[in-house]
Amino acid sequence: MGAAANTVDSTVRQDLLISRAFAIQGQTELSVLELTGEPARDFELYRSLGNEILLQIEVLAEGDQVVVEGRVFDLASGDSLLGKRYLGDSSVARRMAHSLADEIVLLFTGRRGIALTTIAFYSDRQAENRIKEIYLMDADGQNQRPITNHRTVSLTPAWSPTGTAVAYTSFFSGLPGVYVVDLPTGQKRPVVTEGSFNASPTFSRDGRSIAFARSVPGGNIEIFVTDTAGGNLQRLTNSRGIDTNPAWSPNGRQIAFTSDRGGNPQIYIMDADGTNVRRISRSGRYNDGAAWSPDGARIAYAQREAIERFDIVAVDVVTGEARELTSAPGSHETPTFSPDGLRIAFAGKYGSGRGATQIYVMGDDGSDVRQLTSEGNNFSPSWSGYVP
Repeated sequence: MGAAANTVDSTVRQDLLISRAFAIQGQTELSVLELTGEPARDFELYRSLGNEILLQIEVLAEGDQVVVEGRVFDLASGDSLLGKRYLGDSSVARRMAHSLADEIVLLFTGRRGIALTTIAFYSDRQAENRIKEIYLMDADGQNQRPITNHRTVSLTPAWSPTGTAVAYTSFFSGLPGVYVVDLPTGQKRPVVTEGSFNASPTFSRDGRSIAFARSVPGGNIEIFVTDTAGGNLQRLTNSRGIDTNPAWSPNGRQIAFTSDRGGNPQIYIMDADGTNVRRISRSGRYNDGAAWSPDGARIAYAQREAIERFDIVAVDVVTGEARELTSAPGSHETPTFSPDGLRIAFAGKYGSGRGATQIYVMGDDGSDVRQLTSEGNNFSPSWSGYVP
């Protein structure tokens, strides 16, 4: 029971810190208090250290099950603001902790927490460096596990709107093709594999279509769209440049993508039918990897100036105002927003750039950078939406 209690405590604490809504005091800070067991008196003691609310968590045994009980109190009034009870096997202690943390975030912010969301990415952590598989991890970087085992190169995961499937690129059939894995069953199936190049899938908002980059006769790469079964293939772009890395907008009406039709790779937006193409990035010699914020107001992407490094930039879609979010030595690429829009995960190298590429998460203003992975090289994070 002690292991489950430690898991719950550390998980809730990390989840609340990641939410960016709380400053937390723990045993070290509270050890100076001489608690009496009398709520009214003890609440005053907690308040003396500047606290406004109190979270009490009990982890108990009930037969062979674990019970997690969480209570939140207003220290000024003494009122109980929240009471939750979870029952389950010890193997789901982290999930119960995530659920409690999300309830607390919702109570005080009015928005859903992200503790139960998931980040997909690809990694070369298996023994053979040429093998890359798709992995999932919790939003706090824990519980990392593979969801493919193709024993080849699999890349660029992208979530379905329901969170029950992940589309990705794989060389499983020899040439890059678009595949989908159904997470409840683990079943993997090809979507588009004909031709020499099919890559970088992105789901439409309704989950019925997938946009992706595809080579055409003559070798150029354009944006296409298909249904999730691989039928009704339609071409959306037709330019002299390479058009790739599409990203469907949250409202389903637009697609951002990378194109070098103007000379250097830049971020463009088009309507979902391929019309009304306009450039959104205005600085940087190389821009790639567009990711929409959940409200559709911003697009984050990787920008490279003359030096051989990328930084994450976010641009306001309406005003065009761009803000650089990373500036530390190293390179930072492939951003993805959390479903509440307050955090961005990305792949990066810090320092001299000689180390491994890892997945990091930061605030949407570039603050509070935290490393999530550490084994092998890890790339191209994709943050899921909220769980049902």
